[in-house]
Amino acid sequence: MVIDGLVNFDALAATPAHVRPFPHLLATGLLSRAAVQHLNQQFPDLPVSGLLPANILKLSPALSQLADELRGPRMAEILAEKFDIELTGLPTMLTVRSQAAARDGRIHTDSESKIVTLLLYLNEEWTEPGGRLRLLNSGTDVEDYFAEVVPQAGTLVAFRRTDNSWHGHHPFVGQRRYLMVNWMRDGGVARFEQTRHKVAAVLKGVFS
Repeated sequence: MVIDGLVNFDALAATPAHVRPFPHLLATGLLSRAAVQHLNQQFPDLPVSGLLPANILKLSPALSQLADELRGPRMAEILAEKFDIELTGLPTMLTVRSQAAARDGRIHTDSESKIVTLLLYLNEEWTEPGGRLRLLNSGTDVEDYFAEVVPQAGTLVAFRRTDNSWHGHHPFVGQRRYLMVNWMRDGGVARFEQTRHKVAAVLKGVFS
């Protein structure tokens, strides 16, 4: 089953973006209940933590549709307007996460090869204190945050990569599902990063 128009782009476009301390956008309720249930039924049950390139996974038709919507022209148009940056035509990198490990969530900024990062969460509910992404005021204290993102289905967080776009979360071990899109400065870097994630997956025994 393919659902017409998975992402509520009108709701996203109506969500205000914020400039300080770095450009970011947080929106909730972007997926219908029916879409959430259907996507979770088809979500790959990967046995290891870490990000995996979508192009090495056998995504279902609905998940493939969601991936196309997240990295498509309408999303690029909205984020370009929100963050005052041109994204149309830039290479994208799409990765998928199924599980989180205790080591995940350490404070960091994304690499300079990334321009904008978007995460769309798919867990049907979230009650755990850990695993909640925090957008931080500094790179030294996970408690010094200005926004906390509950990784629940239909919640989207996007931010422009800057030298102070610090983020992280308290540890959580278990199922933590999301799709991530990065708009990249260079297609070669995007391919290198995807290859790196694939090699890591092979080493972990996900693929032979």
